[in-house]
Amino acid sequence: MIRLLSLLLFFCLPLAATGPATAQSTASGVGGLGPRLDRAASDPAMRPLKTVIVARDGRVLSERGFHGHSPSESTNIKSASKSIISALVGIAIDKGLLTGPDQKIAPILKADLPAAPDPRINDITIGNLLSMQAGLDRMSGANYGRWVSSRNWVRFALSQPFVDQPGGEMLYSTASTHLLSAILTRVGRRPTLVLAREWLGPVEGFRIGPWERDPQGIYLGGNQMAMSARSLLAFGELYRNGGKTANGRQIVPADWISQSWQQRTNSRFSGDEYGYGWFTRQIGGEQVHFAWGYGGQMLYIVPSLDLTVVMTSEESGPSARSGYRDLLHGLLADIIGSVRAA
Repeated sequence: MIRLLSLLLFFCLPLAATGPATAQSTASGVGGLGPRLDRAASDPAMRPLKTVIVARDGRVLSERGFHGHSPSESTNIKSASKSIISALVGIAIDKGLLTGPDQKIAPILKADLPAAPDPRINDITIGNLLSMQAGLDRMSGANYGRWVSSRNWVRFALSQPFVDQPGGEMLYSTASTHLLSAILTRVGRRPTLVLAREWLGPVEGFRIGPWERDPQGIYLGGNQMAMSARSLLAFGELYRNGGKTANGRQIVPADWISQSWQQRTNSRFSGDEYGYGWFTRQIGGEQVHFAWGYGGQMLYIVPSLDLTVVMTSEESGPSARSGYRDLLHGLLADIIGSVRAA
């Protein structure tokens, strides 16, 4: 019943209007940035693009909605929510609810461990889950449906065979961030959504909408989270500003942001660096840290230019295999060029 209600909430999100790629804008932009975004969105290959927001040093330079979409509407940010889970872990450590990324997860999740677990399960740390290096078989891609069809997602994830040692190869798995959500729920003694609203509540403009839960009521760590593009921008601005709100209140420890952006491993699919819930790569000649969700839900942070960019897209198809994600990276490179020249 819980999962059914959650899915119904998602179906109630605003639907895309059909028709030509018309743009809604609340900011004219600088240096022709707005028209450049409009031209990019008119490319048939960019048809999935729904919204783009570009902000520099806390000021919105351009904001666009395409194909009837608006930056204020709610959208499923998919795996971009993994970066939000990472932020919550950092806050939990700062509050003393967790000891740090080296803390072992087995004692916290003891009730859900297999009856005769592989001894290596005792070596998995909070950091391993954050960096996708738990060593357990992946519960993303072809295995995702089997996992979310199980009766207990936490137990099912912990019962998977080891395909590498903890701390080894990057094995991208939404189950890893879901285990983090379960851990946050247990140490925080409240649902993850309640913790997120309390801890990130002071961030102006940030709001989490509908969010799927597992059969035990644990919010799905790292997927199926709804928010607007503006809300995702507010979260990105928090990180760009060193974890502080616009009025100077420290929400996420600055050191945690540095740790999260530090390379821990590399994606075997893209070669991108991966830290604690964040990808990093060079785009447009600048180092860019980014959150990435299925279909092309992107949050880019370019510290060298004080730049934060959000792009949301239709969630109906993959963005990596189709080449669409690379088109979004290319659009960001154009934005970087425009901002640099302004």
